[in-house]
Amino acid sequence: MSRMTNGNTDTNTDTDTHRRLIVLDMAGTTVADGGLVERAFESAADRLGVEPGTADHAAKLQYVRDTMGESKISVFRHLFGTEERARLANTAFEQAYAELVDGGLVTEVPGARATIERLRADGHTVALTTGFARVTQDAILDALGWRDLADLTLCPADAGGRGRPYPDMVLAAFLRTGAVDDVRETVVAGDTAYDALSGRRAGAGVVAGVLTGAHERDAFTRHGATHVLGSVAELPALLAEPGSS
Repeated sequence: MSRMTNGNTDTNTDTDTHRRLIVLDMAGTTVADGGLVERAFESAADRLGVEPGTADHAAKLQYVRDTMGESKISVFRHLFGTEERARLANTAFEQAYAELVDGGLVTEVPGARATIERLRADGHTVALTTGFARVTQDAILDALGWRDLADLTLCPADAGGRGRPYPDMVLAAFLRTGAVDDVRETVVAGDTAYDALSGRRAGAGVVAGVLTGAHERDAFTRHGATHVLGSVAELPALLAEPGSS
């Protein structure tokens, strides 16, 4: 289920502060995993008999790259056809990724923790979202010591089962936090085109692509991003600019 933290972060009580709901992606945006998604996919593919070096393997790996940000079970449904094979692949993927996380191979994107702390201190509400299953998301949060960092964490299952590019997780964050009255006061930031597309579909006023992960500037502009940033660390300054909404 979705997780809301109980920590009380000091906030700016200035009534002139333009409060927003900030929805941030994890892997590639706030979390650096060094290509662990592809490594975990290799394990899942091997489990289902996809031979490395074949055209089938290359095509499946490219699809994984192209759909970064999408719910992983949805990706595996497309790749492996039946629900049984998709769930088998997803379980193998989660196990492999968790082992890599336990091995200390995930870190924060430089400045990510400080950025989230600053956003909350400025009076904004922050939600962390992912295309991973809850068990994988929790493993990452635990590895980084981030359990209480954000106001809310969401995976696709917390929003009815549909991940990006659907708007469901953004809208779930909007509904569950009650942080803002207008969905246009929502800010979405992520490293994939699907992050941008989900933000636009949800009606977010600011949709920022960040260049620390899967996709480049062109992909963000083609999928409706309002801004492209070098990193999530640039987000507080963007929101402080007049007319950033």
